[in-house]
Amino acid sequence: MKILLIGNYQLDELESMERFTSMLEISLTLFGHQVLVIRPKPWFAKLASSPKVLIKWLAYIDKFILFPATLSEALSWADVVHICEQGYAFYTKYLQNIPHVVTCHDLFPIRSGMGEFSESKTGWTGKILQKMILKGLNKAKKVACVSEQTKSDVMRICSLSDRSVTFIPLGFNYPYSPMPLIEAKLRLQNLGIPPDCRFILHVGANHWYKNRLGVLSIFAIMMLKLKNREFYLVMVGKPMTDEMHQFIKHNHLSQQVIELLNIDNENLRSLYSSATAFLFPSLQEGFGWPIIEAQACGCPVFTSNLPPMNYVGGKAAIYIEPNNHQEAASKILDYLPTIETFKSESLLNSQRFSTEKMIAEYVTLYRQAIDEFKR
Repeated sequence: MKILLIGNYQLDELESMERFTSMLEISLTLFGHQVLVIRPKPWFAKLASSPKVLIKWLAYIDKFILFPATLSEALSWADVVHICEQGYAFYTKYLQNIPHVVTCHDLFPIRSGMGEFSESKTGWTGKILQKMILKGLNKAKKVACVSEQTKSDVMRICSLSDRSVTFIPLGFNYPYSPMPLIEAKLRLQNLGIPPDCRFILHVGANHWYKNRLGVLSIFAIMMLKLKNREFYLVMVGKPMTDEMHQFIKHNHLSQQVIELLNIDNENLRSLYSSATAFLFPSLQEGFGWPIIEAQACGCPVFTSNLPPMNYVGGKAAIYIEPNNHQEAASKILDYLPTIETFKSESLLNSQRFSTEKMIAEYVTLYRQAIDEFKR
């Protein structure tokens, strides 16, 4: 089968979506299929160094005016087209004469544009863009949702038939597993983690729903209750905001909070393998990859008692209310003395999510799209 993948615009810097596209490309090739990845290239946007508003408008030229010609040329090669992220669903208008699939990770930007989130306001241009994305999603022949929660949102907001929408959970984008102690210690030392310390780990970006201020608040309450300054919080991901740094300073946590940027997979694996626990109190998620990444390394997980986190974490995770920081901190401290007992359950739960199974389900969906197109 010849599969054309439409990936993300480079300047959007959506690392998780890049990982998803790369995972599809590598795994589908290993399954014996021919795979070609194309994406809008930043021709015009690279001409502007500032301001960001100008770059955004030039990026629209790259996406909406230049890329359709590239896409049109590639279509004659493909048996099926896969838009790897719903944010590019506006390209479905060019795919009405070819079998195609769109993966929907979440509808947060569309829901924000509809006014569903008080925490996130969308400007007028953003609302126009999200309407275009929604219109394109409604034209999709097949939509694969990464969680039942995302599927529920799609069925509620879109005008797609139930037959057009399916649930395909994510697999691993990297072979995470427990790292041997000696190697993990060496890596942690190189990352600046104090030797043999206990630490809570968090991995995430600065989107409002990631609740990173909540992570800091929960940890601050833990420190007040624990009165143990030998405990640390390691924050992995995008640079923390000024508000987060101010919180750390105000709560005298500068010596306890360690910020790590640009961490590669093996260093992240060492962190998962060594952390006392992983804290992931998200308010919303499309899936929640870090939950199973941590569990695959034997790291106990504290996460939100909300879908899809409580589906992904399964019986192995310990669930908290993400907005009740006092209660969350107390629950984490209550579980710390016996936290090691969750390692084996964590490893077992992570095995529910197989990359091979995910790819097999996508191949089946491609074939369904092709068969229905021929009728």
